[in-house]
Amino acid sequence: MEIRIKRIGRNDLVVEAPSLREANLRKADLREADLRGAKLRGAELEAADLRWANLRWADLEGADLYGADLEGADLRGAILRGANLRWAGLEGADLEGSDLEGADLTRAIRD
Repeated sequence: MEIRIKRIGRNDLVVEAPSLREANLRKADLREADLRGAKLRGAELEAADLRWANLRWADLEGADLYGADLEGADLRGAILRGANLRWAGLEGADLEGSDLEGADLTRAIRD
């Protein structure tokens, strides 16, 4: 699988990949990344920095987001069924319309 991550300007990060299913992105710096509609089912995102990332309509079913920082992330319409969000930072994250069925939100930090 080819994954291209490129910076456009100082703060804009675009990830291009057909699928990031089950990808190991532990501790990845994905601040402000445009991941709209990304297929991240089962991905390892433990302790990833996803502050202000656009994850609108992303498929994160079964993803491991333990301790991930999702401050200000756009998760509208995202599929988070069965995702591990334990200790995730969700301050200011927009979860409107997202599917959290079976997600583990134990100790998730929410404002």
